[in-house]
Amino acid sequence: MHIIVLAVVQGLTEFLPISSSGHLILVPSFFGWADQGLIFDVAVHFGTLGAVCVYFRRDIAGLLYGARRVLGGDVSSPRARLALALLIGTLPAAVAGLLFAGWIEENLRQPEVVVLTLSSFGILMALADRLGRRTRAMADVTLKDALLIGMAQALALVPGTSRSGVTITAAMALGLERHDAARFSFLLSAPVILLACGYKVLSLVLAGAAVAWNELAIGALVSGIVAYLSIEFFMRFVNAIGLLPFALYRLALAAVILVVLV
Repeated sequence: MHIIVLAVVQGLTEFLPISSSGHLILVPSFFGWADQGLIFDVAVHFGTLGAVCVYFRRDIAGLLYGARRVLGGDVSSPRARLALALLIGTLPAAVAGLLFAGWIEENLRQPEVVVLTLSSFGILMALADRLGRRTRAMADVTLKDALLIGMAQALALVPGTSRSGVTITAAMALGLERHDAARFSFLLSAPVILLACGYKVLSLVLAGAAVAWNELAIGALVSGIVAYLSIEFFMRFVNAIGLLPFALYRLALAAVILVVLV
């Protein structure tokens, strides 16, 4: 039951801008469960990575073609420019993860931190949704834009921030319309999730940790299915509903945590 509940939570919250890491800390706290541990986090993140790859399979095929063009020295085509932009956008989170992931894991997985990040980034999200120009498409993303969005993504290492939330907020602050901001955010998440999973798996192998493969497979499958449905919902309705409902949810959740857990 714990596996299924937490996998559903991960699948729902990884791509909705409400913070998956925050929920994976808070749900066990609410129910008095022991922390699910690093191995489970790897499994459910691997499931959500699969959801991104399946949903955006055509975009990813185009990006692989574009990456091949970049390696050949051609950065003039739209696909090549987008592949290069995603590479540049990935670097800040990769560097920050290598330098600070261990310290954050040990010191910032606390309800007080989640309250602060949920509320503050919820306010920024509402402002970006309200004040953003929404006049640019994903094809208009420059390398400078990608670097700025990638720097925002690095902040998502802190629990409660939300990778999708902070990158969509940054993209909309730079003038992207909602749908393309979300699309760029989700594509940008794939290499970061892949790197994070690889780093965590390497840590587990070096530590000689025991692995319950059947349980992890269930978690990955459930989180992947739910994440795919979550992406489908968000991409279909984001232009109509905007980010305000998610910002309000973040503020309400922060208030609940403040009362119940802090």
